[in-house]
Amino acid sequence: MSTMRGAAAYGRGAGAYARVGVESGVMSASPHQLIVMLFDGAQGAIRAARIHMQAGNVAEKGKSISKALDIVNNGLLAALDTEKGGEIAERLGSLYDYVSRLLLAANLHNDQESLDQAEQLLEDIASAWREIGVTGAQG
Repeated sequence: MSTMRGAAAYGRGAGAYARVGVESGVMSASPHQLIVMLFDGAQGAIRAARIHMQAGNVAEKGKSISKALDIVNNGLLAALDTEKGGEIAERLGSLYDYVSRLLLAANLHNDQESLDQAEQLLEDIASAWREIGVTGAQG
């Protein structure tokens, strides 16, 4: 086997291993942990978008922002239960909508400030969410 084939096979194997690890983490996670994972994923995508934006890599910046938007809209926003969550869920929904608009503006105008603001808002919510988990685990 050539060195290139070996490296490609290793890369595929490592990718499969990582997917299994992620899938295992998701399968064993509580609903609270799943939301934390969504926040982590969105923040990671925003950090990647920032790096691509600074490097002038427009296509990869767009992919990273799209990933963050997908997580915010189809993960965090979709997970809200307005019947049980009431006003808090509605306010979070409005906040997630605002974060989405910031991410779209960041992508459209290469606006790092909008990207930073979206990341900070998600971090504020995520840190509160993590604190709820710590308090719940102790209580």
